[in-house]
Amino acid sequence: MSQPSVVPVVERVDARNRYEIRVDGKRAGLTAYRDHGAQRVFHHTEIDDAFAGQGLASRLVQEALTDVRESGKRIVPVCPYVAKFLQRHDEFADLVDPVTPDVLRWLETELA
Repeated sequence: MSQPSVVPVVERVDARNRYEIRVDGKRAGLTAYRDHGAQRVFHHTEIDDAFAGQGLASRLVQEALTDVRESGKRIVPVCPYVAKFLQRHDEFADLVDPVTPDVLRWLETELA
């Protein structure tokens, strides 16, 4: 008898400036952001090794970017994973702003 599959859940955690993906109540990964005006600047994505290879990073970023669309913000993909995801998913192309030196300087100050 097989166990029922656990559906991963993505939630935005504004107090920590990130989206988290949870599997069976455990945080499996996150994608971190900072808001810069009308832009949501994604700067880091990680999945815990115990959850690797399950497609969770893709699901996490997909749901995070969908949330950005619904919020009316724009996406700045400083995070290499988010940038790569966007190259494969044209449906978000209309929301993407370039990573500029000004944004990188601002982000460095925010994260210091």
